Amino acid sequence: MNWPYPPRVAHRGAGKLAPENTLAAMRLGASFGYSMFEFDVKLSGDGVLLLMHDATLDRTTDGTGRVAGFAFGELARLDAGGWHSAEYAGEPIPTLAQVARWLLRTGRMANIEIKPCPGREAETGAAAALEARQLWQGTAVPPILSSFSEAALDAARRVAPELPRALLVGELPGDWLQRCLALDCVALDAHHAALTEAVIADAHRAGLRAIAYTVNEPARADELFGWGLDTLITDAVDLIAP
Repeated sequence: MNWPYPPRVAHRGAGKLAPENTLAAMRLGASFGYSMFEFDVKLSGDGVLLLMHDATLDRTTDGTGRVAGFAFGELARLDAGGWHSAEYAGEPIPTLAQVARWLLRTGRMANIEIKPCPGREAETGAAAALEARQLWQGTAVPPILSSFSEAALDAARRVAPELPRALLVGELPGDWLQRCLALDCVALDAHHAALTEAVIADAHRAGLRAIAYTVNEPARADELFGWGLDTLITDAVDLIAP
């Protein structure tokens, strides 16, 4: 496919410089010149797509318990910034719709990582794809949908086949190419330590793009791009120029 995405993408907004998966983090990432953001989405207990990495609230909010155990109206009242620093106290958990509106208004792009709560893989994949289709309808550059969950990606493929998908892997399985092709993916999205020049070349020969996460050393970024990497995802928005 045509690859309209930039070579460098900000991880969870602004990496670790602001509370992850918040609009504040994306605004900070944008201040460093980043035009594309990777972030995690999952469903609340009442089916609202929101930004959150963990299945529980404890690490990144002042709440406790399972995300899926609460309606979004309850989650919206939590502080998702104070855990990071006092500067961000009171920052709310955003919905996918809120983030999409900001991205589209400011001319920026998205890599939506589908991060299902346990047992909600297909449900979350389908919901994320359908909402992304609606939110980005008529836009020039659609979001990339990525996931470690093949069930989530398959559900996304079934309901919105036109949206580009990327299979996320930590360690590279021997059949990574077959898995990507079975899901009609446009890219392999692998931990950077799993990528070699040969793997990137194999992806390209199969018509796939290669994405690496989470690359925080400028020297490693240069090495990967020298091997033909298409896009990297980084926390180091202050060290790796977009």
